[in-house]
Amino acid sequence: MIVKIIAEAGVNHNGSKELAFKLVDAAHAAGADIVKFQTFKAKKLVTQDAQQAEYQTRNTGVAESQFAMLSRLELSYATHHELVAYCQKLGMEFLSTAFDQDSLDFLVKNLGLKTLKIPSGELTNAPFVLQHAHTGCDLIVSTGMASLAEVEAALGVIAFGLTQPLSTAPSEEAFARAYASVAGQAALKTHVTLLHCTTEYPAPLAEVNLRAMQTLATAFGLTAGYSDHTAGITIPIAATAMGASLIEKHFTLNKTLPGPDHQASLEPDELKSMVQAIRDVELSLGSGIKSPQPSEIKNKAIARKSLVVAKAIQAGEIFTEDNLTTKRPGDGLSPYQYWSLLGKPALQDYAEGELING
Repeated sequence: MIVKIIAEAGVNHNGSKELAFKLVDAAHAAGADIVKFQTFKAKKLVTQDAQQAEYQTRNTGVAESQFAMLSRLELSYATHHELVAYCQKLGMEFLSTAFDQDSLDFLVKNLGLKTLKIPSGELTNAPFVLQHAHTGCDLIVSTGMASLAEVEAALGVIAFGLTQPLSTAPSEEAFARAYASVAGQAALKTHVTLLHCTTEYPAPLAEVNLRAMQTLATAFGLTAGYSDHTAGITIPIAATAMGASLIEKHFTLNKTLPGPDHQASLEPDELKSMVQAIRDVELSLGSGIKSPQPSEIKNKAIARKSLVVAKAIQAGEIFTEDNLTTKRPGDGLSPYQYWSLLGKPALQDYAEGELING
């Protein structure tokens, strides 16, 4: 299985078109598969007086409303079109998270995206989750802050949206029926990837709970990945070793830039190191079948042992524990034959250290 790597530019462009393009270049140079932004209109996302998260105030050094902060971090629709074209030129996938209905419509109807990301904060926003499902797109669903019950509820909404006509009235009962149906489960398996996530920036290591990624996969029978908010690159690498199908990680051109997410992001050289390490781990995971590998075959005779005469004996002399031992190389009689030879006569003379003939 190939692990997809999302380089999350998010709002680390600081509202600058030039910086947004540089972020695409950095993601491409690092070897990421996908570069992801965020698409929103601040006035449709938050109220005028919605407070910042603690980490946003801490990282920006400015206490202001979310509206004031986010208004500076919007990218124009025109810039989105240019970024998509540029990513296509580079052979890289463009992805963006929508945070309001107009932005979602724009991503699907204007940009033609076939994959959408439902962020952790929108998981319980059932009407918006349903709007995502109605697009018929593949959905990456992040589960930060969520319980299994909340994830299941969201999957019910998605199953309903993917399988029922628009004329069918939504309800919690209808969502539950869709989730329990054969068609609903098949649609989820076709269209949904779950991401385990800890929604804190940076996320404390003791609260990462990587095993929850495997719990999600087992509980819902869906492909699962990991969206990382920890410092450094260790945890995404560990998630890869644990079977993540998708890794998402914030990155920036410079951690010292002003903005809410820069400090908890990787710089380009770190992103490149993470991508390379993930590819190394991915390659090393193999098929899971325990068998000699091609590079090992030549070492079998060198590393293993054969039955060897411990001291010189003559033909007809009985093999005993005193005159029979095992030594390298391993291209003679197998040590598994040790007990079958004990008590039997030698068929020829043997010098000390000579391999036993079969």
